[in-house]
Amino acid sequence: MPRQVDYEDRRRRIAEAVCTLIARSGMEAVSLRDVAAQASVSMGAVQRCFRTKQDMLLFALEHISQHVSERANQRIAATSTPQAASTLLSHTLAELALLDEESRTQAHVWLAFITHAPASEKLAAVLHDTYAKLHGLIEWLIRYGQDTREILQHLDPDREAHTLLALADGLTVHVLAGHQSPATALATLQRHIDHLLENASDRG
Repeated sequence: MPRQVDYEDRRRRIAEAVCTLIARSGMEAVSLRDVAAQASVSMGAVQRCFRTKQDMLLFALEHISQHVSERANQRIAATSTPQAASTLLSHTLAELALLDEESRTQAHVWLAFITHAPASEKLAAVLHDTYAKLHGLIEWLIRYGQDTREILQHLDPDREAHTLLALADGLTVHVLAGHQSPATALATLQRHIDHLLENASDRG
């Protein structure tokens, strides 16, 4: 019997190969031949999984977007005991900012896709959807903090979520550019989170 091919697994391998190439040499370095070599599959296998290069890039962006979102949600779900909203917010934003060494490749790839999104409606749509989901997660954490009276009651969760998400994104760029270290970027994030907590219990 011919061996059955797990196409979803192959598509994920190809997506990871695309991300590796982008992180190494930029979006322009992504060619069918190089992707096939990086994924250890034939060029024909890549073409059977993706009709066009645009489809392949789109799937790669969806793949990394899902991974970033899952990491943030897993950080919350993995908590076995209740944690302060401020702690959950700090950990979640640190995950989204992709500041640790393990996330460096993803940060390079994420920035590359953002750079190319204005020229591609499909890439822009995936990014818009991803940001909407991440915004919703941060907004939920802020509301949770207000319910537990850790976060100031008068703050607008929607507006603060926009600010924090933009801050996390900006810090990703600053770290990649060498303007800040991961440690100083984390400290910047924490200062802004602390601002949400100032005298929250006193104000009630």
